[in-house]
Amino acid sequence: MYKQTFNMKRQRLVFRHFGNKGYSLFSCLGREVVCSVLSVSTLTYASAESVSTNPVVTDSTAMTTAREMMLDEVSVTGSRAPLTKSQAARMVTVLDRQQIAQAPVQSINDLLKYAVGVDVRQRGPIGAQTDISIRGGNNEQITILLNGINICDPQTGHNAFDFPVDISDIVRIEVLEGPAGRVYGTSSLVGAINIVTTPSARKDEGERRKEIALHAEGGSYGYANVGGRVALNGKTSYSLSANYTRSDGYSRNKAGSLNADYKSGKAFYQGNYSDEQVNVDWHAGLSVRDFGSNTFYGAKWDDQFEHTLKTYTAVSAENKQGFLHLKPTIYWNRSMDRFELFRDAPDIYPFNYHRTDVYGVNLNGHFDWALGRTAIGAELRNEDLVSGNLGEPLSRTHHIHGTDRDYEYGLNRTNISFVLEHNILLERFTLSAGLVAVKNSWNEMNMRLYPGIDASYRIGNNWKVYASYNTSLRMPSVTELYYSVGGHKADKHLKPEELAAWEGGVKYSTYALEGSVSVYRNHCKNLIDWIRRSDDPDAPWESVNFTEVNATGIEASMALNLQELMPAQSVLKKLNVAYSYIDQDKVETDGIQSQYTLEYLRHKLVASLQTHLWQHLDMDLYYRLQDRTGTYTNADGQIKDYEPYGVVDARLSWNAPTYKLYVEANNLLDKKYVDYGNVEQPGHWLIAGINIKL
Repeated sequence: MYKQTFNMKRQRLVFRHFGNKGYSLFSCLGREVVCSVLSVSTLTYASAESVSTNPVVTDSTAMTTAREMMLDEVSVTGSRAPLTKSQAARMVTVLDRQQIAQAPVQSINDLLKYAVGVDVRQRGPIGAQTDISIRGGNNEQITILLNGINICDPQTGHNAFDFPVDISDIVRIEVLEGPAGRVYGTSSLVGAINIVTTPSARKDEGERRKEIALHAEGGSYGYANVGGRVALNGKTSYSLSANYTRSDGYSRNKAGSLNADYKSGKAFYQGNYSDEQVNVDWHAGLSVRDFGSNTFYGAKWDDQFEHTLKTYTAVSAENKQGFLHLKPTIYWNRSMDRFELFRDAPDIYPFNYHRTDVYGVNLNGHFDWALGRTAIGAELRNEDLVSGNLGEPLSRTHHIHGTDRDYEYGLNRTNISFVLEHNILLERFTLSAGLVAVKNSWNEMNMRLYPGIDASYRIGNNWKVYASYNTSLRMPSVTELYYSVGGHKADKHLKPEELAAWEGGVKYSTYALEGSVSVYRNHCKNLIDWIRRSDDPDAPWESVNFTEVNATGIEASMALNLQELMPAQSVLKKLNVAYSYIDQDKVETDGIQSQYTLEYLRHKLVASLQTHLWQHLDMDLYYRLQDRTGTYTNADGQIKDYEPYGVVDARLSWNAPTYKLYVEANNLLDKKYVDYGNVEQPGHWLIAGINIKL
């Protein structure tokens, strides 16, 4: 009779040095794996890919079931220097490719609704226009990045999520909550969101040299989306993707015409060259959008319209050998915007035209020595805007293409920043401390320093406690400084916003259960907001430094791997639940209505359940409950409180190796609600689609 034998003393494999690759293969060796020295390559501003140092061993009690264990590959952006997940002193939320593919969403904006610390205030469907903030802030107070490149538009944050990439291009989304001045520089007052793509053919089903992927979907309100992606792997990798989306919209103006219609075209090219000495990345993207803005900027105008065109280019390089790792980057982003208060009627009210060019160059580096890991960085960023109505009068006007008008106003400002950070890395303890020095040419601002410190301690293999204190600033947008039309009155002498935040928390992690709890306290001074007297319907909205606001918040999350907890069943896969609570100690005073600052999510609950029904058939359910403070003025001039609401989304998919069929239902229970002002969101929205891999 055959009898299997095992050695009582297991041989240990030690990998002394390896590069930035996936090592899930280790889980198949049946031996303990120890990673002694980790060499990582960074994204711009210290995005790092890392591999867990937890040993992976064969479970001798489950040899007959051959349970699969995967090494935990994550991205860490909580510090300027690249650190592994076990070393990181600051927590970062990462939405990976699997989570993105399973969610019933059509845009990055929709996907971020399920991040508990993120407030997504949707003005239009399928990502037409969305204001996104973190931890009670507003849409101007976060840094938006594409592959580590700051793509924020100094004109306004309303169109910040106008990306050239389709959601199918994304590898992961990294959300860093709290001030991130020394990680991502200025404008990251309350956090940062980094969208990461790859030029490589994906390797979900094994090694690939090339990939051709196509997708198409259609649904309610004349919605249609078609696109594709071509990628090639090698020493030099390339990818090219394109996408077109359109919809009739879900509402009409008083005259009976469409006023929430939408169409968008995107194209994105990305490349990478890598050898033993150097790694080079580059990308170029284009995004064009036309969308009905119905009542986005005022209840009395129900047929507004907006056209945007954005281009993105960037090149970065990094050396892989030597004591000092350096990564220089150069980028140029252009944004063009045309706003129509009355659609196709410039004779009633002239169109607003704006063009913004942002040029930047930065240099980041890090090195290891006896006392730890030190990171250095510097950035020069120039923001140049020409406009038909924003800024100071130009000495020389510029013609507006396709019109008989000129750009007569504008603003140019340059931001210089320097970063120094040091990390002390012990076996279980990490201390990361540093500062960013900032000087902006606007209003002759002097050099200012913003320090930060993070600490974490690992208890055993499953527990981590952490604490941090960080500071940052945010320069006013050009709209906040100069927008004095359409019932608005701006102040060009606004001061920069400044924030100091304390945070502490604990995290627990095993294969079957992950959970975390964090508490934070934000102190913001010179907060910028648009306010008006609520007792006067004709009073203008004024941009002001809204004194000081303190916010206290609690976030808690739990993720259960139901297949690990209940291995006898195969239907229930994963359950995720997260909750956020915020309280600001500056309440809305009588007679004053706030547009942003005093409108925040006091309560937010998100939950999701992933199930496997039969063969390739999966079903995913999502629930979101939100309770917002603040008021808004409806079309009849009445002051209304925001009402709490709950929304259920669902996705049913057939996941074959080379294709995927799916049906999605957003707002399954047809809940009527508003995220912003008087812009009512659509009821249930049904979508069916197909993805094909060739």
